[in-house]
Amino acid sequence: MTRASFTDLVRNAGVVGCGGAGFPAHVKTASTAEWVIANGAECEPLLHKDLELMRREPEAVAEGCRLLAEATGARRTVVGIKRKYEDSLAPLRDALGKTGAEIHWLGDYYPTGDEYVLVYEVTGKLIPPHGIPLNIGAVVNNVETLRNYALAAAGKPVVTKYVTVAGAVHRPGTFEVPIGSTYAHLIDAAGGVTAGDFAVFSGGIMMGKLETDMTLPVTKTTAGLVVLPADHRLVRRKELPLESMHRIGKSACDQCSYCTEFCPRYLLGYDVQPHKVMRSLGFTATGEAMWNQWADLCCSCGLCTLYACPEDLYPKEACDRSKADLKARGVRFDGDIPLEPHPMYDGRHVPVKQLMRKLGIEEYDAPAPFTDRAISPTLIRLPLKQHAGEPAKPVVAVGQTVAKGDLVAEPAPGKLGARLHAGIDGVVTRIADEIIIDQR
Repeated sequence: MTRASFTDLVRNAGVVGCGGAGFPAHVKTASTAEWVIANGAECEPLLHKDLELMRREPEAVAEGCRLLAEATGARRTVVGIKRKYEDSLAPLRDALGKTGAEIHWLGDYYPTGDEYVLVYEVTGKLIPPHGIPLNIGAVVNNVETLRNYALAAAGKPVVTKYVTVAGAVHRPGTFEVPIGSTYAHLIDAAGGVTAGDFAVFSGGIMMGKLETDMTLPVTKTTAGLVVLPADHRLVRRKELPLESMHRIGKSACDQCSYCTEFCPRYLLGYDVQPHKVMRSLGFTATGEAMWNQWADLCCSCGLCTLYACPEDLYPKEACDRSKADLKARGVRFDGDIPLEPHPMYDGRHVPVKQLMRKLGIEEYDAPAPFTDRAISPTLIRLPLKQHAGEPAKPVVAVGQTVAKGDLVAEPAPGKLGARLHAGIDGVVTRIADEIIIDQR
């Protein structure tokens, strides 16, 4: 198969990155690289969808690796996985071995799955500041994206998603569900909640969003739902208005610098210094921009806020605000500094078990095995923007009958985006910023 034909298949199938912002995958298949790196690290506490996918579909993951390596001309293909799963992934190791790919075993720390960390661990090279893996000759994809490459090569569009449901539910599990299914569908499949009032961290506790609307849909980038009681400390912290977070930080930060000392990007050698960003909270009238610059290379992993800070302050949120301010002003890090990992890079990794103790979620630390329980919604909601780039444009009309796998939206010509396909048979009942398909 030629690179061009494979790229067309991936574009037609609507494949996007499943581990982050949903970058349209056909752009990566059209590139040239030395390395193909599959991200199976999955470092968000309590989430196991990548693990369960690798257990359930090892041949598809291996085939996706082979196809991407063939398309990009890569000489080495490596899958990054935590060593603690080695015994349970023998079928994947065997499948990868048949294609010449290899596994790089990783430690069980957070955030192993950060793209910059993973690339360094696998290649020993550092991505330039504000760069992408391709700058050092690597293409990185989540293992579910690679599985979707294999489906695309067989002419199958992306209509389902692996999602873990964990936390305060009766039967934590991982499910393959139609894209557009609601959070309520998944929570019901996990046996319902074990608490009264509850909230959900969509995408994980560390980097996900807190949601209370259970009619929200699963998208192509939804990795998991972590259900917690409404009075849990993490929920209460996340519900605090940003203005309050910044006001507390302005009055209480004593510049201990622990947030910086544990920052994974700082430890890799990037000039990220959250404790200096916290100073910006005290300079809102003048001089604020001087301190904002230390946030520009932050990856928003949340480790500073939820683990490192001894006073339970919000340096990650201060960095998020600072990055937004810098973007609005058109300011971007452009330093050409030599990068070198911190001498304590290996000594300051944060074990996931230790992180869970700090988060207060140890009681929810349980397997979330794949469950072949059918989740068959009669209605799905397909947001037109489930990916990086421009929202897709509908190619169907209200009242139109569609079948599972039919194209319902695609990018405008010349625009970065991804196609959307129906995940169920039904009738299009609404088109706005989403397409609703109802089979009732």
